[in-house]
Amino acid sequence: MNFQDNFSKQAELYAKSRPHYPKELFQYLSTLTAEHKLAWDCATGNGQAAIALTDYYKKVIGTDASESQIKNAKPHDQVEYRVALAEDSMLSEKSVDLITVATALHWFDLEKFYAEVKRVGKPGGILAAWAYFKLEMDDRVQLVLRKLSIDFLGKYWSPDLKKVAGDYKTIPFPFEEIEAPHFDAITSWNIQNLIDYIHTWSFTQKYIDVNGKDPVDEVISELRDAWGDININKEIKWPLALKIGRL
Repeated sequence: MNFQDNFSKQAELYAKSRPHYPKELFQYLSTLTAEHKLAWDCATGNGQAAIALTDYYKKVIGTDASESQIKNAKPHDQVEYRVALAEDSMLSEKSVDLITVATALHWFDLEKFYAEVKRVGKPGGILAAWAYFKLEMDDRVQLVLRKLSIDFLGKYWSPDLKKVAGDYKTIPFPFEEIEAPHFDAITSWNIQNLIDYIHTWSFTQKYIDVNGKDPVDEVISELRDAWGDININKEIKWPLALKIGRL
């Protein structure tokens, strides 16, 4: 299966070490669709968005091009997981009320994906895509993370990540856009949780592949000093870049 596979290798860690999206986001999206029979979560990854949608939709289909991601997705009675490309979902025409893409739209062949959205989405249905990139937390820790992500890892970024860094403002979106409220993903983590999260970054894994060593080792002393008491948790917030369109 031909796709940009940036996360299969760390799929198990990804399932354990990514922040959760706010319940209010899914509640809001549910108010935008006339019916609540079927939602499609494209590039479902660990399935967290798919499962969150089950509170509002009778059935959810979660697809991902990565078999490893699907194997590590959390099971749920209302969620059917499938290995499928974003542009070839194998869903029926005009069958889906809500289509969601959580932190993945920037990796897609957009022209082909949007054609698939128009094929499977009901008239008046909704496409919602969101992503997070810039975290907000303790200033001292944030400075160390900036040093790591820019100075050590900057040249390993995929060009597609710039779409996220720009809050999806430049990404093509040929739908009737809906202005949405602001949402944040918020969690409380210890320092090891944060290190595990760093290891889920696609550009961290690329650095490891190229150099055969862990880039976190370059800043670990500074990170511990900035954190302070390593037994305490710190609040971390990721503002969500959000694109919503009506079909």
